[in-house]
Amino acid sequence: MAVANGSVNITVVFPYISTCGSFPPQSCIFGQVLNLGAFVVVWISVLKYQQVREYGCHSALNTTGLVLGLLCALGASIVGNFQQSNQLETHLVGAFLAFAVGVGYFWVQAILTYRVTPRHGGNWIGPIRIFLCAGSTTFLVAMVTLHMVGLRSVAAGCEWALAMTLFLLFGLFAVEFRHVTGCSLRLQCPMPTHTHELVTASNPTLAL
Repeated sequence: MAVANGSVNITVVFPYISTCGSFPPQSCIFGQVLNLGAFVVVWISVLKYQQVREYGCHSALNTTGLVLGLLCALGASIVGNFQQSNQLETHLVGAFLAFAVGVGYFWVQAILTYRVTPRHGGNWIGPIRIFLCAGSTTFLVAMVTLHMVGLRSVAAGCEWALAMTLFLLFGLFAVEFRHVTGCSLRLQCPMPTHTHELVTASNPTLAL
């Protein structure tokens, strides 16, 4: 859509993802898609956190993973709602949360893969996750470095590759989530405080 309406010209320079979503009408779709994606990331992060807890891993690392996942979702929403053409500083903060914190989140999940039993997917799930995490880290470092030296087209290509790698890492959760048979939300009311004298009922007796 960005190419069709002339917002970007890929024959001159290959665009960043955010450049394609900076101007209407594609900016509207860009923002909505990222808002929906942020909601899905929140749900996935919470579900993965609870699944790890159910397997007996009540560790600070699992809690750290949940926090990083929620920050990644927040970053995706910020990127979608604060386009670089309107609010560049806020947009860059969101991009950092979405990409850098997102990569950190998946490194945490890679470590948890080896700490949690049962390990769904057998022996192959761990190496695949580590390989994709290493790839995403490489793309992230390359993107920042190439952007700083002025190679914008190559840096933009690394950004697209980074985004696709993160999508693959999220999709890899399907290996674990296919063993989830159900999920429920339970609200627990606080225990009442007995600040008043308890009254016990008794059968009345008449004095003769």
